[in-house]
Amino acid sequence: MARDEKAKAKMEQAKGKAKGVIGRATDDEGLAAEGQTKKSKGDMRQAKEKIKDAFRR
Repeated sequence: MARDEKAKAKMEQAKGKAKGVIGRATDDEGLAAEGQTKKSKGDMRQAKEKIKDAFRR
């Protein structure tokens, strides 16, 4: 299960980064902001998983 959550976090980060790049390239501030939000959400999810891993040891 932890691998699934880590994979979701990585996927969310990648999607967010891609949206941000596309938004900046097309001067679409809304898309760029949405991408940054999605990337940040993925970062938070990954941090949560790292904390959970630390307590499992």
